[in-house]
Amino acid sequence: NNTMVSYLDIQITEIGSNFLSAKMPVSHKTVQPVRILHGGASVVLAESLGSLAAYMTIDSSKFAAVGLEINANHIRPVSEGGEVEGTATAIHIGKKTQIWETKIYDSSNKKLVCISRLTVAIISK
Repeated sequence: NNTMVSYLDIQITEIGSNFLSAKMPVSHKTVQPVRILHGGASVVLAESLGSLAAYMTIDSSKFAAVGLEINANHIRPVSEGGEVEGTATAIHIGKKTQIWETKIYDSSNKKLVCISRLTVAIISK
């Protein structure tokens, strides 16, 4: 609660052994002026999924998972009123770093909207 995730109405939908999925509405909170999904909102979804997934792999009493670098390729638009689904999948789970790839799809037609790669640093508390 009271985070970017709750503000953008991101909802976790599935948790797996090496992935985490969520959905996010394309609403007035997530669009750019031409009423399509803002690329920054896609990056928020990707970083949120990757960071949360990384957090779930560590001992949170001793370590924290923090974003180190993220990139994103925006492939096609989604109009306001739609919804996107993202899945972060582990590429590398190391002691000091992790890499998570997130693919975001248009919920209505399952077409790829964005692909992102997040590098997470695992730091001592």
